[in-house]
Amino acid sequence: MNITGRFLSAALLLIVAVSASALRLEPIKFGNMQSWYKRTVSESAIIGGATKTLYEIAPAGSTTGNKAYKNLGGSPWATSNVYAKVSGVVKGSCAVEPATVNGQKMAKVQAKMEHVKALGIINMDVMVAGTIFLGEIVEPITSTKGPFAKMSMGMPYTKRPKALVFDYKVDMPNVNTRVKSTGIGGKKTLQGRDQAEVYVLLQKRWEDANGGLHAQRVGTGRERYSKSIGLTKGHQLTIHYGDITKQPFYKSYMGLLNGDKAYYARNSKGKLVPVQEEGWAPADAQPTHVLVMASSSCGEPYVGTEGITLYVSNFAFGF
Repeated sequence: MNITGRFLSAALLLIVAVSASALRLEPIKFGNMQSWYKRTVSESAIIGGATKTLYEIAPAGSTTGNKAYKNLGGSPWATSNVYAKVSGVVKGSCAVEPATVNGQKMAKVQAKMEHVKALGIINMDVMVAGTIFLGEIVEPITSTKGPFAKMSMGMPYTKRPKALVFDYKVDMPNVNTRVKSTGIGGKKTLQGRDQAEVYVLLQKRWEDANGGLHAQRVGTGRERYSKSIGLTKGHQLTIHYGDITKQPFYKSYMGLLNGDKAYYARNSKGKLVPVQEEGWAPADAQPTHVLVMASSSCGEPYVGTEGITLYVSNFAFGF
């Protein structure tokens, strides 16, 4: 084959490869992280009376005052930023905020320690993982118990995308320990490296006669990041359909969410109840709901490593 022939063949292979990897994108509303709503919360004087700014992924705007937040402007996104009122004491927590990376606006999702101190009365630290997800937070938060019961996870969705597509960057401290700190009983250092993660889960849900919610897992895409990663655009997190437990890529953290691992959602009466995943749906099943989450930690609540930071933007479903 002459030089021209070899060049044409190489060009053809490149075109085929690009075509095979290209996906038709369906952006998730507000998933480009360009629009943020600011809340100004005044913490109680007994813990210092600081003013905290909490950010939400929603139409641009602002409000001042200690008010419960509900998703605005049709935004499907919630964050781990919360207004808490425990035994009459008001506290604001902000672990998610807008940031600019290489000229690109992104959500900065960070693990951090929230300090609550009042001389002779309160002296506690709480490890907070920065998280964004499709769903809602029920405010005000009144205790550190049962954090999943304060979140409604997922949104109605019936399509079958091939992947979740997004831009991301990871800053990972070079440590192999985590800290567990619930604000009760002091801090505890745990061995093992924490990881940031992103996942997309498709479920087929139903409600029983008593208002309990159940689901089969239709599709799964979940990955974790244990090291720093530079800005990566158009990353594709493949969604695998059906029972994936025998597949070579399967990891235990991709398994079903039930028991204490179950997330919550509102039933037909508006009550938050756990969604128990009962099994794996057939590979050709149609989902009823989708869950998307990006977090600076992959462990249990109130466990993490300070400084782990995940930047994300431009979320879309790829077909």
